[in-house]
Amino acid sequence: MKTGTLYIVPTPIGNLGDMTLRAVEILKQVSLIGAEDTRNSRTLLDHYGISTPMASYHKFNEKKRIDGFLDKLLAGDDIAIISDAGTPGISDPSGILIKEAIENDIPVETLPGATAFLPALVSSGLPMDRFYFIGFLPEKHSERRELLHKLESIRDTLIIYEAPHRLQDTLKDIVKQFNDRKICIARELSKRFETFYRGALSYYVEHFDEITLKGEFVLVLEGAQEKEYTDEKLQNLINERFHQNKSVSRTARELSQELKISKNRVYKLALQMKKDT
Repeated sequence: MKTGTLYIVPTPIGNLGDMTLRAVEILKQVSLIGAEDTRNSRTLLDHYGISTPMASYHKFNEKKRIDGFLDKLLAGDDIAIISDAGTPGISDPSGILIKEAIENDIPVETLPGATAFLPALVSSGLPMDRFYFIGFLPEKHSERRELLHKLESIRDTLIIYEAPHRLQDTLKDIVKQFNDRKICIARELSKRFETFYRGALSYYVEHFDEITLKGEFVLVLEGAQEKEYTDEKLQNLINERFHQNKSVSRTARELSQELKISKNRVYKLALQMKKDT
């Protein structure tokens, strides 16, 4: 018996006009729509005349819903999954269901469409050739700081989602861990009051009151910059290690890790300095 297809359908992140024709067609033809919040989704479905039945599908009932959805799919019914805004699975539920569907040889078809971080990235003015999507940071302060420590040396543009009530604490944690960097803070994307705050991270920490705290935020952060260390600067740092009776190998290993520069370069310079003494 032929199984149904699981459709992952992006929905507008703010402007209802961003819904694609194909997304509307799929939502009309499937047997059931799994929606993150059926009340929010009703506005969208009514706007496009979609009368397909809905079932709530969110992070609190995701595991409970999966068996029922799989039974319908295996029986030949098509199901579409939508979130409140954007693409399901991107900081929203559906990952477990997709995995289970694939393991049961159920076709999974993901429609291209809206997600908040792409317009924020493109409009940020920061490098777009390589970027690192993080999503929401942990709520616990200690876990958030631990993750930021791991992200500190990444040279790709960083993208973070944040809620308005946590934005100030998050910005403070980032500047404390990263020092100052360029940032673009985007809010109300695709909506009437879409706003971009661009500039130095430290500026918005000090002038936080300039930011209107409404809607979800996307933070686009400049990646870590490679610092330039002249041979003279390196020699001074190497000498400090030698005065601590550290070997050439240990000096090269420690400085390369701390400064994020070539270990071979430090080793060669340190070795030459040893020979010259």
